[in-house]
Parts: sequence; structure tokens; C-alpha cells
Amino acid sequence: MDYTLRFNLSALDRILIIEDDPDISGLIDIHLRDMGFHTDISNHGIDGLQLACSNRYSMIILDIMLPGMDGFEVCRRMRVEKVNTPVLMLTARTEELDRVLGLEIGADDYLTKPFSVREMSARVKAILRRDMRAEATSKPKDQPLIEAENFSLDVERRIVKVNDEFKALSPKEFDLLVLLASNDGRTYSRQQLLSLIWGDEFDGFEHTVNSHINRLRMKIEQDVQHPEFILTTWGAGYRFKDLSN
Repeated sequence: MDYTLRFNLSALDRILIIEDDPDISGLIDIHLRDMGFHTDISNHGIDGLQLACSNRYSMIILDIMLPGMDGFEVCRRMRVEKVNTPVLMLTARTEELDRVLGLEIGADDYLTKPFSVREMSARVKAILRRDMRAEATSKPKDQPLIEAENFSLDVERRIVKVNDEFKALSPKEFDLLVLLASNDGRTYSRQQLLSLIWGDEFDGFEHTVNSHINRLRMKIEQDVQHPEFILTTWGAGYRFKDLSN
């Protein structure tokens, strides 16, 4: 292992491992500690969910096949409870549908078993770097508040209101909205959105972008069939309405 690739960790340097196979959780634990992290381990879905919702973690490594509650449901409930901690999902399944489902319910990345320690370490580092980059770019100093008629987006406080009504968005929905609204009038292709919001490793899952755009429209648009804010540039991608007009 390359011990020179340690992170400069803050007080938030703990990772939660939710995995019922002690050999796998033990292996992950050893290498995360080698990277400089502290860890908590749970071997049960419900117990893992309670830990995730009651503590602050840099990241959560979450197996799909768990006793008590599967990883899909753990991740879904975390997002419902506004737990925005990055999630790396572990799965022994190879079907694309399972991977897409994990991403669409709020996971940040997935790793298919069996995996190498080097690959796991690379995924952990990539997610944490992406999370730090998203945190830095999701609070543009010159646009802390984006407003358009009956629409208001408070970037710093992560609040969205339409007609003075608060709208509950998932972390990825919010990040997608911030990116589009902060660059109003600019068209992004599905692949660009996939890369910027989910990461380059998700090449090929462009329908994930479509489903998130559809859910965003259902939440913030008065008429989904004739959207006012999130517009389609036919044959190219999506854009937020030009606020200068």
C-alpha cells in the first residue's frame, strides 16, 4: 500500500462500515485505518441505519445484502432523514439495474464484489475528493441566493422555495439544481451532468440524469409538461431559464 497518499483529515475523519461479512468488514477496516481514518462497524441494516442517522461520518460503506434491512432501504431512509453523508455501496450483484437503483436512491458510487483493496481505496479517495469539491462549488460566493419570480434557491442554507413553499430535494437533486441555476441559460449535456454530479466513472447511465430531472420538475414546476425553470435543449441536454431576460 502507498502510505504517502494519506488525507489531511479534519475532525470529521470517521467512516461507518455496514457489512455483515466479518472477513470483508475486517479487511476494509484495516485498510481504512492505514489511510488514517477511524471506523465504526455494524453488521446489521437497522443498527447501521441508527448509527448513520445519529453520528457524523466522512463516508459510509454500505453492503446491499444485510440482515434486518437491505442496503437499498438503509440508503433510502438515510436520504429521507436528510443524512447527506457520501455512500459507497458494496454489491455482489452485477446487473446494471441494481447499480442504477443504488445511484438513484442516493448512493454516490458502487463497488462490485470481489474487489481489490487498491480499487476500494481509489473509490474512497475519489468520493471524498468529489464531496469536498462539491462542497466548495455548491456555495458560490457571488450567488448565495438565486431568485426568479416565484422561485428561490438559497445555496448556502440548501433551501428551495417555490411560491413561498419549501421543497424537499434529495442531495443529488439539490446539487443538480444548483449547478443548472448557477449557470442559467447554459446547456449541459446528459454526459456532462453525469460527470459533474455523479463522477466520470458512471459513463453509460445517462438515464439517471433523466430521472433526476423529471423528479426535480415534479417538485418545482407548476406544469411538468410545460416547465418554466428547467428547460430542455432538444438534442443537446438541459438548462435553467436565462435569468437575465
